[in-house]
Amino acid sequence: MFTTVARTRSPWFSSYMDVKYILAQTFLRNVLTLHSDSKCVVSGGLRGFSSSCSLSAKTRGPTKKREVSEKKQTRFFVDHRKVMLMAGSGGKGACSFHSEPRKEWGGPDGGNGGDGGSIIIKANRFVKSLAEVVPVYKGEDGQPGRSKNCYGRNGNPKYINVPLGTVVKEQGKTIVDLSEHGQEYLAVFGGAGGKGNRFFLSNENRSPMNATPGVKGEERVLQLELRTMAHAGLVGFPNAGKSSLLRAISNAKPAVAAYPFTTLHPHVGIVNYRDHEQVAVADIPGIIRGAHLNRGLGISFLRHIERCRFLLFVLDLSAPEPWTQFQHLRYELDQYEPGLSTRPHAIIANKMDLPEAQEKLHTLKSLVTHRVIPISALTGQNTEELILHLRELYDGYLLGEAGGKAKPTGM
Repeated sequence: MFTTVARTRSPWFSSYMDVKYILAQTFLRNVLTLHSDSKCVVSGGLRGFSSSCSLSAKTRGPTKKREVSEKKQTRFFVDHRKVMLMAGSGGKGACSFHSEPRKEWGGPDGGNGGDGGSIIIKANRFVKSLAEVVPVYKGEDGQPGRSKNCYGRNGNPKYINVPLGTVVKEQGKTIVDLSEHGQEYLAVFGGAGGKGNRFFLSNENRSPMNATPGVKGEERVLQLELRTMAHAGLVGFPNAGKSSLLRAISNAKPAVAAYPFTTLHPHVGIVNYRDHEQVAVADIPGIIRGAHLNRGLGISFLRHIERCRFLLFVLDLSAPEPWTQFQHLRYELDQYEPGLSTRPHAIIANKMDLPEAQEKLHTLKSLVTHRVIPISALTGQNTEELILHLRELYDGYLLGEAGGKAKPTGM
């Protein structure tokens, strides 16, 4: 019945829909024209309607990227991890016999299981810290064998990307030093896959019924330590001006302020020269007395100095006796690693903008036999001499390396 009515009234219904569509299009065209003339439309029929209304749109100015604070940077910078690695286990072998019509004695056709996936630690220069390393890694297990001589699939290897300069240790003993991009270390081996009954077929045993399970993967607990790789390291007590000095001579932007505080993790800046040579300088967090006994954050940051090829001792001339800082710093380094303070180095007398700095500088030069470079990280005074001397130390290291001399310990 309804079909008959619809068919008899279809011409009228079609024309009605056409007229309704035309009226709707005309209404929308008038509304848009009114909106373009008045820049804003407020109507009871179109409540809340706005396309680019200047009254209701939020004005947005140029957004400026905020600098990440020292506290937030510390949460993402991790230089030590203890990880448990469990490689994948091998798949079990299958025990089956060939079944086919009119072929009663098909024989064994159980395939072998796949090998478990290994875990590989790989150095990647695009990774900056160990924050992405999780405490436990489990490798992929191999697939079991199937009938019809089908072998199980091997487990895919799992890669752990770590920064350059990561040292892998086991029970305190160094195993490998990953210092080159793409360098890999096979930490744990995956278990071998089990054998199917096809493997045991022989002239003496034409219908073997046995199959072996897969071997369990290897398990190890390793320690990953990141030692900042840089050519030069700024060594000094807290509030000596190391971060301000790094900002003055390189492109790094460590946090500095007008009140006393210390850097919480190392920063690495690059000093560019006209011949396109680049020298990396690391701002090592402040060392305190007894750092070699793990007081404060001592040992966790003393290991970063091991990776530096030459050292820059930053002394604070605002201290009552700044020359004693140099003796204490050398003592802490030698107690942590004998001979660490004997690497090529220079003494940086910072905060020369203070009134009493000149008198203390003369006393410092008379008490030490090493070269003293007076600078002011705040005003940039005499930073050119430091940059040139830094290049001399770098060139001297390259000549020594080309001559076959041994690299410093820890490199």
